[in-house]
Amino acid sequence: MNIPQFNTLRDLFTYCTSTFKNNTAFSYIKGQSYTYEEFGAKTEEVSHVLAAYGVNPDEKIAILSQNMPNWPVAYFAATAYGRVAVPMLPDFSEFEVKNIIEHSESTVLFVSQRLLYKVPEETLSSFKVVIDIDTLTPLRGEKAHAPAEIKTSHEDELAVIIYTSGTTGNSKGVMLSHSNLCKHLYSAFILRPGFEWDVWLSLLPLSHTLESSLSMLLPMMSGSKVYYIEKAPTPTILLNALKEARPTTILSVPMIIEKIYRNSVLPKFNASPVTRTLYKTTVGRKLLNRVAGKKLMKTFGGNIRFFGIGGAKLDPEVEKFLHEAKFPYAIGYGLTETSPLLAGAVVGKTKLQSTGPSVHGVTLKINDPNPETGEGEIVAKGPNVMMGYYKNPEATSQAFTDDGWFRTKDLGIFDKEGRLYIKGRLNNMILGPSGENIYPEEIESIINGHSMVAESLVTLYDGKLVAHVHFNPDKLKALKEAKDEALAAYYKTKEELMHSYDEKKEELKKAFEEKKEEFSKTKEELMHTYDEKKDEIVKAFHEKIDHLKKEVYDYVNARVNKFSKINVIVDHPEQFEKTATHKIKRYKYTGKTK
Repeated sequence: MNIPQFNTLRDLFTYCTSTFKNNTAFSYIKGQSYTYEEFGAKTEEVSHVLAAYGVNPDEKIAILSQNMPNWPVAYFAATAYGRVAVPMLPDFSEFEVKNIIEHSESTVLFVSQRLLYKVPEETLSSFKVVIDIDTLTPLRGEKAHAPAEIKTSHEDELAVIIYTSGTTGNSKGVMLSHSNLCKHLYSAFILRPGFEWDVWLSLLPLSHTLESSLSMLLPMMSGSKVYYIEKAPTPTILLNALKEARPTTILSVPMIIEKIYRNSVLPKFNASPVTRTLYKTTVGRKLLNRVAGKKLMKTFGGNIRFFGIGGAKLDPEVEKFLHEAKFPYAIGYGLTETSPLLAGAVVGKTKLQSTGPSVHGVTLKINDPNPETGEGEIVAKGPNVMMGYYKNPEATSQAFTDDGWFRTKDLGIFDKEGRLYIKGRLNNMILGPSGENIYPEEIESIINGHSMVAESLVTLYDGKLVAHVHFNPDKLKALKEAKDEALAAYYKTKEELMHSYDEKKEELKKAFEEKKEEFSKTKEELMHTYDEKKDEIVKAFHEKIDHLKKEVYDYVNARVNKFSKINVIVDHPEQFEKTATHKIKRYKYTGKTK
């Protein structure tokens, strides 16, 4: 296959808009749509609007928007015309948005009406021009006396600054050059070739490198169609989108397919004693998984040929299901700092719990491996590795070894065939009492395998392993409803009794005036009895939760080594706060026991 190669994003832009003119490029499902030719013309038009407002080469162009066909227009109006794109995650807080705009020194803002509220008035007034990305029309700004220059960037020049949501609490601006992104595209195309008939459904935020590189730039190489969902992708809207778009390709994070397995697939297997018993046998499990896999293919529109999973480690039980279901899943591993792909295993070449070998042009090795296990930090070299962190030379220096290898801060090991296995984050690793390496992600994957658990987080507190567990809210619903019904009945009985007592007291007030104190005492005693009943109802509910915690405690500790056994299970009623790729922001829960 002849794979096109580009030096800059302008090269990619020119190639796709001239080679695939009549192909649909970016489109809402049953909504706004651009052919590649229309996309090229609209992008050039917007670039000239920026020049008219005095936006010079190399200036930073901030983008704050949900996914839409105009998002690539804004991105390329910057990167294909000598400017720098600064995408911001829609989930960033107002405080984060303000800081990123100020830190990046952005002079232009593309913003959707849905997210405009996140930009303070004083920040809006600082831009040369603010453009409504929904309509691509200026909202505010004054045109310059003379249009600014427009240039084409060199391959080694800065193309984008991507601020990581991260799990450490400190966002950093990752600088990716035109060369970083273009060399990465070449490697990605070798791993997963594209065709004009491919249809992508974009689900993850385009402001994240995983989606912008692999679900926007990569389809452009083959003139493929990319669909966006206009409304928030609730389960119903997503199912309708899959039915309408019938995609061949979707990129996802583990949480999405894990939820489908635990909330839709597994309950059907456990619905009857026959299938439940059958699923416990190897032959039965494989048979049922294969049947479920065929139904899952139909759910995804029937044409899916590549369901790429990245951003975090996939639960082993879920991966076994996908493998036995013959669902066309692929695994990728990488970071924002590496554009992002470092390793990958395509459909048919996956191996359970492995991210696959390094991609073309990338060299990976284990730095300072443990002599007994071979595990150590994964370090990388390749043309896709970032230029550095924007205005942060200290963090840039710390991101590389003395001999120039990029430090992923992920722990891993290679097998004899060169396949990479991720063990966990270096910063998350817990050192056991005798120097053992304890990986909380591995314990969490076991906890999450319990039918009543939605998600979990393992931390170390006061020398003890603490598991924060968010139980499945749907499965707790019955317990909570029983408690609420019991409390409602209690309050109704109490109210009726009070009404009866008040009536009786009024009627007998005169006759029992001398015994008023005794009567009140009787009432107080009765109320005390009812309050005790209320306490019993609440106590019974909490006892059920405690029993559930004990069940999970026994479940996980029977499945982990002696160094990884949990000491405490803590009920976490709310969902954990997450990054754009649905990784839990661990730093927010470190050192907590409740």
